[in-house]
Amino acid sequence: MNLRSDSFNDLSSIPERLAFGRIDKANRVALAANLNPHLKWSDVPEGVRSYVVLCVDPDVPTVGDDVNQPGLEVSAALARCDFYHWVLVDVPADTTEIPEGAYSHGITPRGKAGPLSLDGTRQGLNDFTTFFAQDRDMNGDYFGYDGPCPPWNDALLHRYYFTVYALDIDELPLQGKFTGEQVKEAMAAHILAQASIHGSYTLNPQLAQQK
Repeated sequence: MNLRSDSFNDLSSIPERLAFGRIDKANRVALAANLNPHLKWSDVPEGVRSYVVLCVDPDVPTVGDDVNQPGLEVSAALARCDFYHWVLVDVPADTTEIPEGAYSHGITPRGKAGPLSLDGTRQGLNDFTTFFAQDRDMNGDYFGYDGPCPPWNDALLHRYYFTVYALDIDELPLQGKFTGEQVKEAMAAHILAQASIHGSYTLNPQLAQQK
């Protein structure tokens, strides 16, 4: 199984238009276009009945004390954890391509609606749901895709893995709201094949100049 994108090349920088946040000289960070990337997969195995699409950043700091704090830096040596940016399930078996911007175009304060989505698909909660939980202006359920927005003072360049999983079932046995971790557990015994690509992104001006 193979996966590619017309939005960015594997192992390259993710374009600003696919991000939730962009570098801003006056305010450090501003909102970006937040488009989901184009994805196209091929060489799928026989017996596929649906697909799952996940986007995960494995480089999120496990301790947030120094995150986005003036005069401080988030150490590259700090322990990291997964942050889900996209949770899409029940993609029909005859679908092998997702256009850029089809599932996300712009930022929706308090999150996009879900879980029901295009063409019978369902979208799970991404981890901006937790990130904005204490923000009076932005808290809510963030379904579907919301792009990169790493700490602007992080010394580590973040990676974003987009993976398509081919499954042997039509629908995942999940009801209501669900997370990326719940999707991984529910589909574990049903994966026929998978393919990934990844790109990098930073809001740290010093790292951006080095790229």
